[in-house]
Amino acid sequence: MSPTVTAAARRATIEDVPGVARVLSRALADDPLLRWLFPDDAQRMARTRRFFALAAGFGYIPAGDTRVVSLAEGAFEDPVIRAAALWAPASSNPEGPLVSPRAWPHWAPLIGRERLGAFVRLCAEWRMAAPQEPHLYLAGLGVDPALEGTGLAKELLESGLARSDDEGLPAFTQTLSPESADFYERFGFRVVQQVEQPGIGTSRFLMRTPA
Repeated sequence: MSPTVTAAARRATIEDVPGVARVLSRALADDPLLRWLFPDDAQRMARTRRFFALAAGFGYIPAGDTRVVSLAEGAFEDPVIRAAALWAPASSNPEGPLVSPRAWPHWAPLIGRERLGAFVRLCAEWRMAAPQEPHLYLAGLGVDPALEGTGLAKELLESGLARSDDEGLPAFTQTLSPESADFYERFGFRVVQQVEQPGIGTSRFLMRTPA
């Protein structure tokens, strides 16, 4: 049984982009979306790290509400980001900067022309499935694999859901991972729609109403 780690989530700053990209790439490199997007096993980790650096650096840190948990390995070590969650508040759309002309020169060579169009269509389908009313959006959550089962994912998720309750807004997310969907359901999310994505998997869209 893994020990419980007690640490508070904090809001990420632009200086945290490398740490956010590192931990999310370690946590999510085997996610069905990333396995489809980057099928080369030898390159997936590096490309996934770049993927999250772009997502966090262009969108979810400057225009979103990304939260992180940092821990030090020893008493004399500097804290390192061990978990991160990419949240979007109802008041802004972090994905706007991600599709701006400034960002496209980075996305195209990373993803490759053969998958770029399909990826854009997938993101459009996910956006269309989102609720029309104001809501908080969880774009991604990951914990360093070395600290799985220690309560960091719970801390991050509950931090965001506390804002959902305080603001009286629903929280929305989607995942291609059935294990992730099961995790979210333990915190009050419910699957509201499922869509089969040929060659990728089944997208599960989940909603949680405020307490």
